[in-house]
Amino acid sequence: MDELLNMGFSEELATQAISATRGRSTMEAAEWLLDHHDHHQQQQGAPEASSLRSKQATVDRFFSMDPCSTGGKPLSSQQALKRRRNEEAADEIEEEEENVKERKEKWKGNGTERVKTRAKEKDEESRVKAGARKIPLAERLRPSSVDEILGQDHLVGPGCILRSLIEANTMASIILWGPPGSGKTSLARTVSRSIGSCRFVSASAVTSSVKEVREILDEARKRSKAGLRTLFFMDEVHRFNKAQQDAFLPSIEAGDVTFIGATTENPSFELNPALLSRCKVLTLNKIRPDIIKMLLKKALSDTDKGVMAGILEDPFVYRVQAEEEALGFLSEAADGDARVALNTLEIAVMSALSREKHQVSKGPCERTVIDVKEDASELGERSLVAKNKDVSLVVSDSVALFEGKSVSNEECTGVVTVKLTDISEALQRSHILYDKKGEEHYNIISALHKSMRGGDPDAALYWLARMLEGGEGPLYIARRLVRFASEDIGLADLKALTLAVACYQSCHFLGMPECNVHLAQCVAYLALAPKSVAVYQAINEAQEWVKKKGNEPVPLHLRNAPTGLMRQLGYGRGYIYPPNCNGPVDQDYFPPSLQGHKFLKWP
Repeated sequence: MDELLNMGFSEELATQAISATRGRSTMEAAEWLLDHHDHHQQQQGAPEASSLRSKQATVDRFFSMDPCSTGGKPLSSQQALKRRRNEEAADEIEEEEENVKERKEKWKGNGTERVKTRAKEKDEESRVKAGARKIPLAERLRPSSVDEILGQDHLVGPGCILRSLIEANTMASIILWGPPGSGKTSLARTVSRSIGSCRFVSASAVTSSVKEVREILDEARKRSKAGLRTLFFMDEVHRFNKAQQDAFLPSIEAGDVTFIGATTENPSFELNPALLSRCKVLTLNKIRPDIIKMLLKKALSDTDKGVMAGILEDPFVYRVQAEEEALGFLSEAADGDARVALNTLEIAVMSALSREKHQVSKGPCERTVIDVKEDASELGERSLVAKNKDVSLVVSDSVALFEGKSVSNEECTGVVTVKLTDISEALQRSHILYDKKGEEHYNIISALHKSMRGGDPDAALYWLARMLEGGEGPLYIARRLVRFASEDIGLADLKALTLAVACYQSCHFLGMPECNVHLAQCVAYLALAPKSVAVYQAINEAQEWVKKKGNEPVPLHLRNAPTGLMRQLGYGRGYIYPPNCNGPVDQDYFPPSLQGHKFLKWP
C-alpha cells in the first residue's frame, strides 16, 4: 500500500488495485492501475498531456531503465514489469544449469564421489547385516505368532485355554511353569501380539529391581484409568523373594495389569501363595525330540533367520546341510530344550565351516568362491564367481574346473555339511550316550542299579562311566548310591550306608572330575557287598498295611502321660521300663489287631 501511495496513486485506487490483484505484488498492482487509468481516461475524455506525463513519470521512477534497448529512454511500467519477469526466469534457468553442471562434475571423471556414496551405503548395509548376525540363532527363530508355537498343543491347540482366551481378545493373569527352552518367553510375546490394543512390557527378575517394577505398575495404573490395557511379562519371577513378589499383588487384583510370570522352579515352593491365588498356573512340557528335529531343519532351510543369516557374507558357502544322524542325535541330546538345540547347531555349523575351509585350503580351490548363481539349465550347472577376476570355478554335478584343471566336485562345492562329530564337539559329549528314544538318563541309572544288585562291579563301573561322560551330576549319582545302600544291602552290611553317605559328602566337597574315584569306590563296594532287601520289603509292607487298615489306636500302656488328667485316664499305666529289668521283657507293642505280625523277615 505504501509503495503505491509513494508512486502518486490515491489511497482509494491503491486499495482497489491490491484487491484486484489479491495482494500478490506491487508491480502487478501498479500495472493494473495503469491499465485501469488508461481505460477510464478513454471513457471520460483524454486528459492533458502534461498530467499524463506527470503520472507516468511518477510511476516509472520506481522501475528500471534500459539504455541499450531504449536508447537511454526510460521504460514504461508495463515494459519494466515484463523485463523483470524475464530476468527472474533467466536467473532460475541459470541456477538450474549450475546445479546440473555441479552434479555432472561430481559423477564424471574417476567417479570418486559415486564410489564414496556407494561405499557408504554398502557400509551401512553391512553394519545392519552384521548386527543381525550377532543375534543368536535361537533368538532369530523365535515364533512370531501363536500358530508357530511348537510342542505346547495342550495350551495353544484348538479349544485349549490360551487359544480360547486369545480368540476372545482377552487374557487372565497366568504363571508359565516349564523347563528351560520350553518356550515360556516366546509364548508370552506371541500372546501379547495376538491381543489387540494391549501394551506389552517385559522385565526380568534377574536384572530388574522392585523399584523399576513399581514404576511399570504405576504407569499401567494410569493407562488403566484411561481405558488402556497393559500386559506385564516378568521372566524368572522366582528370582524375586516372596516379600518382593508382594509388589505385584495390588495391581493384579485391581486389574491394572494382566500379569504373565515365567519360572523354571516349582511355583508351590518358590512363589508367594497370595500371588498364586491371583494367577492361573499353566505347565509347559519339554519339547519332544521330533519337534526339536523339525525346528533344526527349519533353522537350516530358513535363509532369512536361520543359520545362513549368520554366515551370509562368507564367500565360501552358499548352503548348509546336516546329516540325518546328526540331527537325530542333537534332537535327543537337547533333552527338550529348544534353545540348547539351536545354540548347539549354530556352534556346530561354525565348526563344520572351519573344517571345510581347512580342507579346501590344502587343495586347488583356495580363495575362489565368492558368489553363487543358480543356472536353470537342465544340466543343473552352477557358476561360482570368484572375487579375483583372474580366477574362476565352474561346478557341475560331477567335475569342477579350476584354472583349467579338473578337480573333484567334493573338494569345493560351496556346501557345508554338519556331521555327527561336529554336534558331539559342540555339545562336549560323546554321541554314544543317548539313543533315539531320549530315555538314556533313566535307562543308564537303572542299568547301574541293577548291575550293583546283581554283584557285577565291572558292569556297574561301565554304566557309571557312561553317566559321568554324559555330564550327569555327581551328587545325583551319589544320592542313588545312598538309596541303594539301604534298599539292596541294608542289614547285610551296615558299613554300606556309612560309605555311601561319605561318598556323597566327598562329591559335595570336591565335585567333578576329582570325585569320580569316590563314586567308583562306592559303586564297587556296593556291588561286592552282601545283599538283603529285608528292610526294604518290611517298610513297604508296613506302609501297605497302614493304607489298608487305617489308623489303629495306640495301646494305653504305650501312650505318653505328661499331665495328671492323662494319668487318671490310664495313659502309660502298665508300661514296663526295659532298663529296669534284668532280662527280656514280655510286653506287647502292637495294636491288638496286629499282635504277633512280622514285617521284617530277618534271622
